[in-house]
Amino acid sequence: MFVRSSATSLAPALLAVVLMTTGCAGQDGTGSTRESPSSSVTPHGYVEGATEAAEQQSRLLLGDAGTGDTRVLDLITGKVQHTARRAGVTELTTDGRFGYFHGANGTHVLDSGAWTVDHGDHVHYYRAKIQEAGEIPGGAGAGIRSDAGVVVVTDADGKSRVHPRAELEKGALGTPDELPGTYAGPVVPYAEHLIALTQEGDGPAEVAVLDRSGKRVTAPQARCESPRGDAVTRRGVVLGCADGALLVYEDDGAFAAEKIPYGKDVPEVERAADFRHRPGSTTLTAPAGKDAVWVLDVTKRAWTRVETGPVVAANTAGEGSPLIVLETDGALHSYDTADGKEATVTDPLLQGAPEGVADGTTAPVIEVDRSRAYLNDPEGKRVYEIDYNDDLRVARTFDLDIRPSLMAEAGR
Repeated sequence: MFVRSSATSLAPALLAVVLMTTGCAGQDGTGSTRESPSSSVTPHGYVEGATEAAEQQSRLLLGDAGTGDTRVLDLITGKVQHTARRAGVTELTTDGRFGYFHGANGTHVLDSGAWTVDHGDHVHYYRAKIQEAGEIPGGAGAGIRSDAGVVVVTDADGKSRVHPRAELEKGALGTPDELPGTYAGPVVPYAEHLIALTQEGDGPAEVAVLDRSGKRVTAPQARCESPRGDAVTRRGVVLGCADGALLVYEDDGAFAAEKIPYGKDVPEVERAADFRHRPGSTTLTAPAGKDAVWVLDVTKRAWTRVETGPVVAANTAGEGSPLIVLETDGALHSYDTADGKEATVTDPLLQGAPEGVADGTTAPVIEVDRSRAYLNDPEGKRVYEIDYNDDLRVARTFDLDIRPSLMAEAGR
C-alpha cells in the first residue's frame, strides 16, 4: 500500500482542476457553451458519470491467455478489479480508453473508465466506472483502429466496418457502417478521415484518403510495397513498407505522403513491422530481427538501428528518453538512441526465458507513459513499474492472482 498525496500536495492539484475547467469550460468545438442540468459549466470532453482529475488516470488492462481471466489494475489507487472472463483471447489492444480482447470468433470490448482529452495547448483527464461494451465481430487477425469519433474494424479479408464511438461511450456497440471494397491493411482514422491502402493483385498498395462513409476523397500518389504495421503520431500516420516507412499527413486540409526510407536494403525478417511508442510521441520502435531494434524519429524523418541482445520487447518514451529493451536474459536494458550504447541493465526481472519468445503470441510487452514504464511478468504473476529516468529502477511491483500474459495501458 502507498500514499499518493498529502494535504499540501492536494492544493496544487485542485487548483489545476479549477484552471482546466474554467480554461475551456463548455466549449463544444463550435465556440458555444453548454450547461449541465445543475446550470454549472460543463468541462470540454466531459462524459456523463465521469469525474475530471488533475493527473492522468492510468489503468492497466490485463488478461490471462490460458484461462481467459481478466483484470484492471488502477495505477492511481493500486487496486485491482475483476472483469469478465474471456476464453480463447490471444491478443489485447487499446485505443487509450477501450480495451479490445481479440478471440477466435470476435473481439470483446471493455471500457477502462479512464481517458485523456488532448486539446494541444491543454489536457483533460477523466475517470469513470469500468464497464463492458459488448462484442465486435472480427476476432483474431482483425485490425481495430480508432479516434475520438469512430472505431474501424478491418477483418483479415480486408473488409471494414465503422462503429460510432459515441455509442461505445454509452456502453453499446451501435450499428456499424460497412465500407465499400476491401483493403490491404487496417483502415486508420486520422484527421476526421480514413487512411486506407488499396491493392490490385500482387502489385504495391496505394494510399487512399476516404471520408467516414468510405468515399474516396483524394489519393496522395504514394505506394507501399508489402505493407505491414502502422502507427498514429502527431506528425501523421506511419505505415511500414518494404523499403522503410510511409508518412501520411494532413496540412491545412490537404493530405500528402512522404517516404522515410531505410537507406539500404533490409531483409524481410529485419523490417520494422510491429511499431510501439508512447502515445503522443513521434518516436517509434520496432524489432529489427532477433538482435536489434529500429528507432524511427518521425520528426527528423530518420531511422536508427540499435544493436542489442536478443529482443523480446522494446519501447521508448520519445526524444531524449532511453530505448528500453527486454531481452531473453529476463532483464531490462536501456540504450542511448544517439550512439546506440547500452546505458543500464537491471537484474533479471523475469525468471527463465520470457513467455512467447518462440512464437511471439503472448510475449511480454513494455508499456510507456510520460514518467513510468510497465512490464508484465506472466510466470511471476506480477507487473513491474519502472522509473526509466532513474536507471530503470523498479518503483513498484504489483502482485496478481492471474498470469498477465496480455497487457495494455489505458487512460492515456
